Amino acid sequence: MAKTVLIFVLLGAILGAVAASLIVPPALGWYNEAGFLTQNGQAKALVNLPDVIKYTTDRLLKAQAIGAGLGALTFLVLGSYSASRGRRRREPQPATAPPTI
Repeated sequence: MAKTVLIFVLLGAILGAVAASLIVPPALGWYNEAGFLTQNGQAKALVNLPDVIKYTTDRLLKAQAIGAGLGALTFLVLGSYSASRGRRRREPQPATAPPTI
């Protein structure tokens, strides 16, 4: 049972990080269009390139960590359910006495 749940959790973490890697870059591009960045700690686009790179990679890594955590949590629930279903099915049936003639 623990092996099944662990496999589900690891799979969920990987899928969550991959999903974040696919979703976050376009979202960051949309959110940080030139003219929409504020002066309160966010980098100005095309003005200070090292700050833009630090800001973007920081956001991407945070999003991947959140995606991995959410995926692991979701697949933990699915793995627990799957493992408990499989265990219930495999319980041995009580032996019955052979019929007497």
